[in-house]
Amino acid sequence: MDAEDVTEEEAVEAFERLGLTGYQAKVFIALHRLGSGTARDISRVTDVPRSQVYSAADTLADKGLVGIQQSSPIRYRPVSLEAAQSTLRERFERETDRAFEFVDSVRGEGDGEEREELWTLRGRDAVSDRVAELVGEADRRIVYGTGHADHLTEDLVGTLSRRAEEGLDAVLVTESEAVREAFSGNEGILTVRMPPKQAENDRTGRVLIVDDDVILLSVVDPGDSSAEGETAVWSAHTTFAEVLVQLVEASIESPE
Repeated sequence: MDAEDVTEEEAVEAFERLGLTGYQAKVFIALHRLGSGTARDISRVTDVPRSQVYSAADTLADKGLVGIQQSSPIRYRPVSLEAAQSTLRERFERETDRAFEFVDSVRGEGDGEEREELWTLRGRDAVSDRVAELVGEADRRIVYGTGHADHLTEDLVGTLSRRAEEGLDAVLVTESEAVREAFSGNEGILTVRMPPKQAENDRTGRVLIVDDDVILLSVVDPGDSSAEGETAVWSAHTTFAEVLVQLVEASIESPE
């Protein structure tokens, strides 16, 4: 989405995801619109009540996003966009580190029992990352099928090519010339044709088989070409995965 297409409502929602409240986001935007202003000025160009402007602006000041002039009445001035971006980015990274450090510290505290056999992923990037991870964990064989070139990230192409060079049995299932071209320099990857019904189905996403008991299948939304238009399910080292692998393998045509 281009910046010029972003509405103020969407910008406020984005700031909320970065840790600001709705009122704080609106005050911050209003101050950049005004350059500087009093609580009355800010209230006049937003739907934030003047009584709420003071607390929102004070909190923004505590976050390093607004400066306060101790005049009568009090005036507020926003920091530069560059400074604000740096402050929010550092805050986001700091909080992310704290959250994941805690998760890492408690990981594995359960009883180790596997309670789920089938997992769901949404979004092209999340699916691509998981595919690359599963490919990297393969011991013997990899089958990867897709008709979409945008399902080939640099990381995934590199990982699959490297595993083939390491001697693993690697098979590419596709009807797409663009997908074939991405692996054209690697003779260790065997290409086979995608089953006709799958190739003609505009909801077909991708399939990954690793060894004999890991599988990932995805579908795409024909009406949504964004990165959010893909949903996948995957299962690893389960009876469910073993059975599904056999069914999918049976549908793949003979190599070219």
